[in-house]
Amino acid sequence: MPIHFGTDGWRAVISDTFTYSNLRLVTQAIADALVAERRNTGSLAQNEPAHMVVGFDTRFLSDRYAQEVARVMAANGFHVWLAQSDSPTPAISYAVKNLGAAAGVMITASHNAPRYNGVKLKSADGASAPREQCRRVEVYLNDNESRSRGPNQMDYDVAREQKLIEAFNPIPAYYQHLRTLIDFDAIAENPLHVVVDSMYGSGRGVIKGILQGSGCEVHEIRGEMNPGFGGVHPEPITRYLGALAGAIAQGRGALGLATDGDADRIGAMDERGNFIDPHKIMALTFKHLVETRGLTGAAVRTVSTTRMIDRLAKKYGLPVHETPVGFNHIADLMLSDDVLIGGEESGGISFKGHIPEGDGVLMALMLLEIVATGGGSLYELVEALLKEVGPAHYARTDLRLKRPVEKDEMTARLAEEAPAAIGGEAVAEVLTNDGCKYVLTDDSWLLIRPSGTEPVVRVYAEGRSPEMVQALLDYGEQVAQGAA
Repeated sequence: MPIHFGTDGWRAVISDTFTYSNLRLVTQAIADALVAERRNTGSLAQNEPAHMVVGFDTRFLSDRYAQEVARVMAANGFHVWLAQSDSPTPAISYAVKNLGAAAGVMITASHNAPRYNGVKLKSADGASAPREQCRRVEVYLNDNESRSRGPNQMDYDVAREQKLIEAFNPIPAYYQHLRTLIDFDAIAENPLHVVVDSMYGSGRGVIKGILQGSGCEVHEIRGEMNPGFGGVHPEPITRYLGALAGAIAQGRGALGLATDGDADRIGAMDERGNFIDPHKIMALTFKHLVETRGLTGAAVRTVSTTRMIDRLAKKYGLPVHETPVGFNHIADLMLSDDVLIGGEESGGISFKGHIPEGDGVLMALMLLEIVATGGGSLYELVEALLKEVGPAHYARTDLRLKRPVEKDEMTARLAEEAPAAIGGEAVAEVLTNDGCKYVLTDDSWLLIRPSGTEPVVRVYAEGRSPEMVQALLDYGEQVAQGAA
């Protein structure tokens, strides 16, 4: 089967397409692309081996897959820093930048089902590799296949003996960096009773570890090694957080924090067991960074993320940038512009001073700082936010089609046939940055976004009332199925 890199690397079913053999081929293509890049920039002539950081999550065989990546990279002349145990993706990403590595590889399928594994490729600045770099990897992959060129390989133990592969712990340096971004003194002055749900992912123990000595009482659930993730997707959304809701109901904490399979996404629950989605988390953080910390800069959000961000930015006189779905688009702006905060509806959020990478651990700690300094519980702070820039109700449905659709063609058709109004509210703007988005006069919106790679059309809606959200979804599903 062909191997393609998506918005954040390559993912496939273990033992189907995600095999040792294919992984070695992908790693060789990554090495080839990096060597070519170093040759073009002149750094190859310095006769100093480039460094590579390799990490892995808690999935089945992830540690073994990481060793395969390491020994192929070592055989191609790279010095490899290999994580000594499963680690969060943002910790590996920070290590890439901190260690001055040329790139990084994280073995993970993030929030996907347990049967999947994958490769996330990180650039030298700790961000997801840009699209051009991923395309270069695919070019070398296809070229190597056409020439029947297999991967360079080196015995793992020999590479260790020659110190071409060195085990390291990315967590201490990551902790040190997080302490420059979070006000732990404020958290210590108002310690909280917290439940952390690591969802059996590689964020296990990390939040609890950094909060030692803060005065917070931390109860961690689903923190043991379980490559099957308890039979659920390790995604911090309502349907998979029953264990967290139960722990809060049992009085084990007054605030719940959840991270996904590789801890680059965040979800939360208040003291009443209400799910606090990433839209609200990002809006609360934006408000806190400006009003409490006095910071400025642009807000960057994906096309499927709440317009509460826009209403806050208008109040503060700050710019907002809307990007296609995928944190790599946010990262591009974080690297080139003065960006205060960037985030997406799936829970990947980062802010000024951090690497351009979604970070569930960082945002969990930021929520603790917000509650510690906000003068109320998480429930009360969310209610105050919604009173100020809401209400904002959100929903999404995924429509399975009989066959894939041509994304650009469908988007153009939906834009041409834009309605005058939906749910009694006039359509004020039609956007086609990523799919077709109808923005209404009351700031409600509907996004119809064909996948382009699979027979799925995603329909997103945000409205000022549950009734408006339902009206938007009903219309979106109807026209999406018609257009398909």
